[in-house]
Amino acid sequence: MLGQDLAAHLSARNQVIPAAHHQMDVTDLGQTSQTIDREKPDIVIHAAAFTAVDDCERQPALAFKVNAEGTRNVALACRQASVPLLYVSTDYVFDGQKAEPYVENDLANPLNVYGRSKLEGERYVSDLVARYWIVRTSWLFGPMGKNFVRTILGKASRGEPLRVVSDQIGSPTYTLDLAEKLDEIIQRGDTGIYHVTNQGHCSWYKFAVEIIRQAGLQGVQVTPIPTSASERPAARPLNSRLANTRLEAGGFGLLPPWKQAVRRYLDREAKLGLPA
Repeated sequence: MLGQDLAAHLSARNQVIPAAHHQMDVTDLGQTSQTIDREKPDIVIHAAAFTAVDDCERQPALAFKVNAEGTRNVALACRQASVPLLYVSTDYVFDGQKAEPYVENDLANPLNVYGRSKLEGERYVSDLVARYWIVRTSWLFGPMGKNFVRTILGKASRGEPLRVVSDQIGSPTYTLDLAEKLDEIIQRGDTGIYHVTNQGHCSWYKFAVEIIRQAGLQGVQVTPIPTSASERPAARPLNSRLANTRLEAGGFGLLPPWKQAVRRYLDREAKLGLPA
């Protein structure tokens, strides 16, 4: 999902070499090192991950193999080739107990396997690579992949009941906006950790209501429920808002508000004739 928007955006003025799983399995150090040595990139962007949060809880060994050890392999290969690395991470490295949005140097304390495996990946990157960027983001939606917007619209179109968690708060983030900002960070950003999200925040429930409203769907009932009623295997942080502190300090423009991003996403999907 993010990889597609990254490749499309970066290819406007760069040679981009997308690496699919069969071309570069990050869990295979030998293949990963050989690919990076052969292609000799100026930079590696590591956006591959096992992101199904509940599946990670059910399959912790696989989650750590992909998200932690896979990231270690990419970091080792980049160190060997003296190549900078940008690693895409997650808001789920935090436990959600803070009352305010999380800044980049707040203590990470993940609640679930997914968050723990991604945090371990962050540590491999910072320990092994001389020049790196770690970019935490949240609640991604974008084209050609499973995402919350498409899930809500699909269920609504099928007349399925919509029961959506109302006590988890975060910032929906459009992959196209994120891709553009990652490019900026690579071009002129100091190394280290960045938080990058669309502006504003909401609950999953309010996100769903806004999606339905913008899609112009009538008579769709969305019922708010607490996290305790969601019966999901993985615990989620109640507050996963990320403050884009380093973007502001570095003079970068902030991403547009998330509601505007939803509108642009829906318009883009309609223009391409894709199911939203």
